[in-house]
Amino acid sequence: MQRYEWERPGDLIHIDIKSLARFRRVGHRITGDRQKGRSYGVGYDKVHVAVDDATRLAYVEVLADEQKPTVIGFLSRAVAWFNGQGVECRRVMSDNGLAYVSKAFAKACCTLGLRHIRTRPSTRPEPTGRPRGLFRHSARNGPMP
Repeated sequence: MQRYEWERPGDLIHIDIKSLARFRRVGHRITGDRQKGRSYGVGYDKVHVAVDDATRLAYVEVLADEQKPTVIGFLSRAVAWFNGQGVECRRVMSDNGLAYVSKAFAKACCTLGLRHIRTRPSTRPEPTGRPRGLFRHSARNGPMP
């Protein structure tokens, strides 16, 4: 595994999506009973994350799905937010999810002035480590202030 880190803010923005299950009632971690804590058929929320490689500044939204229009809208809002924070985005890195490999997403990147970098197709999560590290931290410690 080759480690890297871009020096200037905005040189590389990592984006990723995490599915979080919804539930109707208190789960087994509270009740201690795995049978009573089940919530079937409730669905999932999709947590979309964009993390700047140099500063670790993160933009997060919880959205209903991971379809092309949703992902493109998230990207444009994330870039606008980063620009508002003084971080000029130049590149974006994603995995090879269906929405990220679409022509519509490529066109959106071009419109926003971003170069799109995709990770190699594999089972290794290391290339998208910045967003996944944020997911792990939030799962253990709750959201960051």
